[in-house]
Amino acid sequence: MDGPGNASVPRGFLLQGFSEFPHLRPVLFLLLLAVHLATVGGNLLILVAVASVPSRPPMLLFLCQLSAIELCYTLVVVPRSLADLAAPGPPGGSPISFLGCALQMQMFVALGGAECFLLATMAYDRYVAVCHPLRYAAVVTPGLCARLALACCLGGLAVSVGLAGAVFHLPFCGSRLLVHFFCDITALLELACTRSYADELPLLGACLLLLLLPSLLILASYGAIAAALHRLRCPRGRRKAASTCASHLAVTCLHYGCATFMYARPKASYSPRRDRTLALVYTNVTPLLYPLIYSLRNREVTAAIRRVLGRGRQAQGLREP
Repeated sequence: MDGPGNASVPRGFLLQGFSEFPHLRPVLFLLLLAVHLATVGGNLLILVAVASVPSRPPMLLFLCQLSAIELCYTLVVVPRSLADLAAPGPPGGSPISFLGCALQMQMFVALGGAECFLLATMAYDRYVAVCHPLRYAAVVTPGLCARLALACCLGGLAVSVGLAGAVFHLPFCGSRLLVHFFCDITALLELACTRSYADELPLLGACLLLLLLPSLLILASYGAIAAALHRLRCPRGRRKAASTCASHLAVTCLHYGCATFMYARPKASYSPRRDRTLALVYTNVTPLLYPLIYSLRNREVTAAIRRVLGRGRQAQGLREP
């Protein structure tokens, strides 16, 4: 897209990545590779551990879906970034097609949106478990869990398709260089020719649907949980109920904190190099922390992981002479 007259011609983009730091690329590659392998391994371990539980409570089913989303979330972004770091590309940046860029952004938003809705669903699950424990089995049925899980995925997909369509209908002219390691929304909006506030409306609408509405549901759920805990007379029961919410609350704060800071702000405050550095954190570090938080805080997950690892050691012992 070399000029305003050619703004409608989809020619693709160039991902700068970290090409301006050639001496840091080997170190960054090894660091990101180690984090990526740990993230994939941690989430796969949770998936296998949950699958090995004979009778899975709803919270473990939601956690299984969360790990699957995080696994796909990192696979959408990180392998391409590692390939660009490993193989020095053109000095101007690594090329990515218009369609490939649109697909990457759409999948990234779809998975992030599904996670937003899923965290709100998990908050509702905690609300029923703490506030209505006697009715929990009757309310949160396997059928309801399946419908809610499907709704989370479809909701994220619908918002992502609408946002990707709006962003990639904008005119891109002049430089095609994205100061980023993947096709993120802020980097694409920074590259758009126009400077009208109307260009930010699709992102604002997506933030309302993916961040504000689920946040209100989560706040309402935890408000009711806090009121129920306040009425609870037994300190031991209060601690046990609070501990069931701690891991979900930590993951929710991490996810919504990063997403709100990155996307719920005006275009005038975008800083491509700062946003690129922050994106390293929420695409690599936070997906690594999620399985750690749940494996350390959730007794059922910890027990399931120990069973899986124990079976692995037993199988290895049987193979040895």
